[in-house]
Amino acid sequence: MKNAVTGFLGSIRLKIGNFVSGFSRKFPRTASFLGVLRRRRRPIRALLHVVFHAVGLVCSVFAVMQSRTEQGAVAWAISLNTVPIVAVPAWFVFGDSKLDSYTASRTAGLEKLRPYAESLVENLEGFESKGTDGSRICRTLEKLASMPMTRGNHVDLLVDGKNTFDSIFDAIEKAEEYILVQFYIVRDDELGGKLKDKLIEKAKEGVRVRLLVDNYGALGLPDRYFGELREAGVDANYFMELSGEANRFQLNFRNHRKLVVVDGKVGFVGGHNVGDEYLGYHPTLTPWRDSHIRMEGPVVKTLQIPFVEDWHWATGEVLEDLEWEITEDDLAGEMDALCLATGPADPMETCAMFFLTAINEAEDRVWIATPYFVPDDKIVTALQLAAVRGVDVRVLMPDLSDSRLVYLSSFSYLKELEQAGVKLYRYEKGFLHQKAVLIDDRISSIGSANFDNRSFRLNFEITGIVDDPAFNQDVAEMFETDFSNSRRAKSEDYTEEGFFFRLQVRLARLLAPIQ
Repeated sequence: MKNAVTGFLGSIRLKIGNFVSGFSRKFPRTASFLGVLRRRRRPIRALLHVVFHAVGLVCSVFAVMQSRTEQGAVAWAISLNTVPIVAVPAWFVFGDSKLDSYTASRTAGLEKLRPYAESLVENLEGFESKGTDGSRICRTLEKLASMPMTRGNHVDLLVDGKNTFDSIFDAIEKAEEYILVQFYIVRDDELGGKLKDKLIEKAKEGVRVRLLVDNYGALGLPDRYFGELREAGVDANYFMELSGEANRFQLNFRNHRKLVVVDGKVGFVGGHNVGDEYLGYHPTLTPWRDSHIRMEGPVVKTLQIPFVEDWHWATGEVLEDLEWEITEDDLAGEMDALCLATGPADPMETCAMFFLTAINEAEDRVWIATPYFVPDDKIVTALQLAAVRGVDVRVLMPDLSDSRLVYLSSFSYLKELEQAGVKLYRYEKGFLHQKAVLIDDRISSIGSANFDNRSFRLNFEITGIVDDPAFNQDVAEMFETDFSNSRRAKSEDYTEEGFFFRLQVRLARLLAPIQ
């Protein structure tokens, strides 16, 4: 056996030697060049090492000066100077270096849309919520949204994908004037094909149909998908281009919103994207647990504003053919509701301030469901203080995760939150993707914003907020069901693991600001 193996290896070496000799005779100049490269490989590698460290040092200075948080600045500075060969390319793709120019460009573009927003606010006079005068949290939310909380709405809670898309497709089928559709992810699968067919059908009927999809979320979507839509008369666009001058800001700033508006009368927001996995067909992340809401009433008109802003940014077009007038005929129920649109160009960190407001104003309970639990120090402190003052603070997160880094990071918060009395739960019946908040028995929210730095400061998000006891009872029952399908997460889940796992957790926590 040994002789056979030796003979086989010898024949391989002989064949390689013959090939190299033949190649050298046939291509002497190429062989000579490759020989020089082999001799110079070490000096070239050393030079590249020096160059990457020099560039990393320069980029770290920009990171310190431009990062939106101290933690982010530290994370970038450390990684750029210790592993520059990885961190430097990441900085040019995901760093904050273009935020200022983007903010200025976005702000300038919004000036053209200001009259529409001002007109809407005027139209909302007389339809403001009558219950907000005595509620500090509602007044705060109105200021964050730059829109009043409106009365006369009806909101349905849609649990999981089938209920959500059955309702969305039903509303699309009934459209008479226009349809606005915006998602972070659209896939060319069964669900994506059904959406495409529905939009094409309505466009052929003469309904004005507009579709906006984030480029990053649509990676892998074939060109023919948009081609078929456009050929049928659907105005389909990406939020930005990934190359050329149109790449006016980096991939770090993504449009994570999920919204649908039909005729200015029916609107949808929530956590679902368009893909078969959201119906529970993912090979590993299944069942898929998510939530959406269906809204009717004056609040739907406010949902059109972020779409119009994003559409103008993507296309330069001002949508002048939408319905903005509000009358008593628009009243659909007795619920007070508000839509909060947030993004990286906001003058303040609006999304993070929403979560801080919810936690700080809670008196009895604040229940949070999120697939990505990577809070910053301010949020952690707010959760601790709420629990210390006697609020029932619960955080529901997935046990099955689609992000190893986020999953590891979540373990690092267990001990400090548990010591303050915060209850953390791991959802075990599939993958939890819903983004929901319940404050006391009054305020609840369903939207696209996660509990992490990306949603707080980097993504465009949309959140539907409802002030109604009956609706919030439905949300509470949804939470109770989810808690019953979960287990309590304990600090021992981290402390009793081996050293290598705990090291991974601590390293992941260091990268939390840039996840």
